[in-house]
Amino acid sequence: MSTTNSASAAWLTQEAFDRLKAELDHLSGAGRAEIVQKIEAARQEGDLKENGGYHAAKEEQGKIEARIRQLTVLLRDAHVGEAPADDGIVEPGMIVVARIAGDEETFLLGSREIAGDSDLDVFSEKSPLGAAILGHKEGETLSYVAPNGKDIKVEILSAKPYAA
Repeated sequence: MSTTNSASAAWLTQEAFDRLKAELDHLSGAGRAEIVQKIEAARQEGDLKENGGYHAAKEEQGKIEARIRQLTVLLRDAHVGEAPADDGIVEPGMIVVARIAGDEETFLLGSREIAGDSDLDVFSEKSPLGAAILGHKEGETLSYVAPNGKDIKVEILSAKPYAA
């Protein structure tokens, strides 16, 4: 388990941390080995300029390396484990129910990685909505300026810690 006081650190459940760590371990080990084999097999086919299999394998390698870098930073800087306090104050790791521009929405504030394969909507605390509601309490009404320049009214109906 790794924690930091960095403002850019994401809050993760232990389950999400473990799942992402397993993905990183796979990509760093077996995933890299598999892609190297694909590249080598495609290279054996001859002319690399017109070798679609080679170019596809190199592109896949780039995606794997990017995901490895993303996971490494996320896991290194993550706050892991204990959920935020159930005090009605909006912070990362909370399920928020809010009336946004008249429509009631339920979403997780934090990293999309926490929600895993669930259908739960996720907003980053760095998004315009996330930044606007961060630190506010249940029952408060506020407004923020959306990227399109519109002023959007938000009423926070509830904020509860996420439980997987």
